[in-house]
This record gives sequence, C-alpha cells and structure tokens, in this order.
Amino acid sequence: YEDRVPPFLRGSGKGWVTSEYAMLPGATSERSAREVAKGRPGGRTHEIQRLIGRSLRAVTDTQAFGEATLWVDCDVLQADGGTRCASITGAWVALFAACHRMMQEQKRVKTFPLRDHVAAVSVGMVDGTPCLDLHYEEDVRAETDMNVVMTGLGGLVEVQGTAEREPFSRDDLNALLDLAGQGIQALVKAQKQALGPMLEEAAIPPLRRLALGPAPLDLADRRSSPGGAQGRSPAEPQERSPGARGQAASGARGADGPAPGPA
Repeated sequence: YEDRVPPFLRGSGKGWVTSEYAMLPGATSERSAREVAKGRPGGRTHEIQRLIGRSLRAVTDTQAFGEATLWVDCDVLQADGGTRCASITGAWVALFAACHRMMQEQKRVKTFPLRDHVAAVSVGMVDGTPCLDLHYEEDVRAETDMNVVMTGLGGLVEVQGTAEREPFSRDDLNALLDLAGQGIQALVKAQKQALGPMLEEAAIPPLRRLALGPAPLDLADRRSSPGGAQGRSPAEPQERSPGARGQAASGARGADGPAPGPA
C-alpha cells in the first residue's frame, strides 16, 4: 500500500491495483537467474504483471480506497505450467486479506473494495481431447492452448487462446470455455476455504453466496467439533484444485519505489 497513484489518475479520486511477478531461481528444473541480475524484467514478465493487474482491477472498486496504490507480489515457487493462472488466483486471496486489514484499521477505506472473486485456469486440446490445468508435458503437446480469467459470477475477464498447429473450431472454443468454467468454480471454492472466517467477517453478502453453481462456503474443516477435534466434511472428496500446477505465493505489500505506470 502506498499513498500515491500513477500520474494519469491524480485528481481522479480513484486508486490503482497492480502487481509484481517473479519466478524464484529454484522454481524450474534447472536454476533460472533472477531478472534483477539481468538489469530489468523481461517481456514475458511485463505481460504477466499487466495481466494480473487487469484481472484484479476487473473486480475492484478503486474509488473505495481513494488515491492510493495496492501492490500484490506474486512469486512462483514451482513452475510446471499455469504460473500466470496460479498467480491471479492466489493474488485475489492476498488482495482480499489486504482489503480486510485496511477495513479493520480504518485506513482510508470507505467500503470494501472487492465486488467479486476472480480466478484463472489453463485449458487446451491435447490429442483432440479438452484438458484442464495443463502441466508442462501437456502444454508442449497441445494443439490449442488457452488461459481463461473469469469472475465468480461467470463473467469473462480475459481469454488468451492460440492454435499451435491447425485452427480450432467454434465448437472447440465453447468446449474449452465450459471446461474452464468448471475449473474456475473449483478455484473459487478453494479461495473461500483459504479465507475461512475472514470472508464471513467482511460481511459482503455477494462474495459469500456467489461462485458459479454456487460454490458453497464450507468452513467445516476449519472449526472445532464438540469433542475438540478439527471437523472435516466426510462427503468432501480430496481433489487437486485446478491451477495448482504452477504454485505461486502471493502477498499484498506496501512499495517504496516510484509510482507505477499503467499495467
């Protein structure tokens, strides 16, 4: 959090949400050098940072916190495909936690800034079959590769789709978007579970009841049973959440550097 905005927002009464994205040296099978050692971020990093910022701003009321900037750091811990999608999904959780803290501290926040969930997942056609959350081996074989960013209510924020070999059909596009929607539903549920009681404390009815389906807020595994043991819903299968291929640790922070440009 910092008390300034990019020059184009000065005097507008609106804030700004942006991000920094980086892959840690040990995130890949072979060590990758930190970009700071190269002098500046590469083009891929800039593209991903802008995507994360756009995705978060799509569900944020930037007038709620006035002329200030909220930064979200996304550091990739394990890169196995889908790192930008994992960063967006985790960044929303970090942004929610930061907004919740700002509300508690009454730090220039008029109303809770977040209006909806946002999450992202990769999909693609591999050997003619629609696949969700592509890992690296699937990604390099995919005939069609797509990243989909959606809100909890099902709105599309961004669709990045590429035909790697032959053009894909409208039917293929619809099938991939439907599959991505199922993945987003699971990710929104995971976001709710990660926030736990914090989501209830924020007292925002739309965020508690939405999420494609809907995805219910189930805090059973976070509460103590009468006997003192942690309860877990027996009907809840243990599944890998979509987007877990690329693992990113996201956290909101204050920044002391120069004011950001448009991202």
